[in-house]
Amino acid sequence: MSTENKTIPYKIYLEENEMPKTWYNLRADMKNKPAPLLNPATLQPMTAEELSAVFCDELVKQELDNDTRDYPIPQEIQDFYKMYRPSPLVRAYCLEKKLQTPAKIYYKFEGNNTSGSHKLNSAIAQAYYAKMQGLKGVTTETGAGQWGTALSMACSYFGLDCKVFMVKVSYEQKPFRREVMRTYGASVVPSPSDTTQVGRKILAEFPGTTGSLGCAISEAVETAVSNPGYRYVLGSVLNQVLLHQSVIGMESKIAMDKYGIVPDVIIGCAGGGSNLGGLIAPFMGEKLRGERDYQFIAVEPASCPSLTRGRFAYDFCDTGKVCPMAKMYTLGSGFIPSPNHAGGLRYHGMSSILSQLYDDGYMEARSVEQTSVFRAAEEFARVEGILPAPESSHAIRVAIDEALKCKETGEEKTILFGLTGTGYFDLVAYEKFHNGEMSDYIPSDEDLQKSFATLPKVIG
Repeated sequence: MSTENKTIPYKIYLEENEMPKTWYNLRADMKNKPAPLLNPATLQPMTAEELSAVFCDELVKQELDNDTRDYPIPQEIQDFYKMYRPSPLVRAYCLEKKLQTPAKIYYKFEGNNTSGSHKLNSAIAQAYYAKMQGLKGVTTETGAGQWGTALSMACSYFGLDCKVFMVKVSYEQKPFRREVMRTYGASVVPSPSDTTQVGRKILAEFPGTTGSLGCAISEAVETAVSNPGYRYVLGSVLNQVLLHQSVIGMESKIAMDKYGIVPDVIIGCAGGGSNLGGLIAPFMGEKLRGERDYQFIAVEPASCPSLTRGRFAYDFCDTGKVCPMAKMYTLGSGFIPSPNHAGGLRYHGMSSILSQLYDDGYMEARSVEQTSVFRAAEEFARVEGILPAPESSHAIRVAIDEALKCKETGEEKTILFGLTGTGYFDLVAYEKFHNGEMSDYIPSDEDLQKSFATLPKVIG
């Protein structure tokens, strides 16, 4: 499918005047819109007024808007983006040579900022709207630490207080990530903690637990609603976050169009959906409008396989069951994943947008085991010169697999994947991999059935 009209440089950067001036709302082109968030008390769709008790007002509007295709990016956010955007679209010439594949491999690298990941794209937007609303600060959760780092940077920029609940296993595995957050002024608490009612309840029910994103979300929401002048912000899953992250895909498409490149396969790691949703957004829009076809692959850890083994149903977004309910592919809000090293991919559910697209057959999903992921990460690092984050390495794994298929068949496919960030704060994971201490945990059907049994009885 690919047609290349020019010599392709190793790295493709956009000029400042080529940068996207709007975010793209993928929902506007979806025939089947994502199901609405439900109030867990009434089982009725959440209203803007109800959501405004938890989220910033402007973000609530973005969350509920299924129809506006293009959202202007405020100038102050555009100016902040210029500090680290555009991010490079890189032709993986060295990886292609190593694999001896006829495939052409590109990756969109989002690690060229202090947070080390794509998360800053939405963090600065959410902090901006909190500042415009006159709030004192925000609360949030973080898994691997990328989102917490990005939000602490954004809050520091706007002079906002930032309270972060970090999944306990990551808090312990990644002390340096924690210290970056503190450097930017954030307070960081391991979750579950004894600082909230829901945290104490979870600790009593699951003594010794290593935590989960669902636990940390519950604590962050409780803290936000208990402190006047605070709101809760989320780094993935929500519609508003995928909207902000569409800048990744918009830049990718502009750069590819500039050189006449058309990807056949687009691959992203999938935890809650922020990176994947942002990367595929404009390409999926073309597919939904019938303008062009692409193969989309979501890659998730075998230890937390929400798309490949989950149920498409309404579920709580958090373990403490204090958040709205979303219809999504889920393993159950009480599912506590194993303490694997892809901290950002440990969420029990998937974005409602991506869940609907997957259920409608517009994309596929694969799960991969973490030792295989780290082998791919090491292979990539040795030839491309970037130490990738464990989350990103899930996409690398499948990109390599697809390239090797092309080697077998002789097909000259063009592959695009998202390299969400760097792995320099993940060296404990790399150490365990190199020492042969890393295992591949896959939940049994019995484990998942126990979790599914706790799904709320909601028809929809």
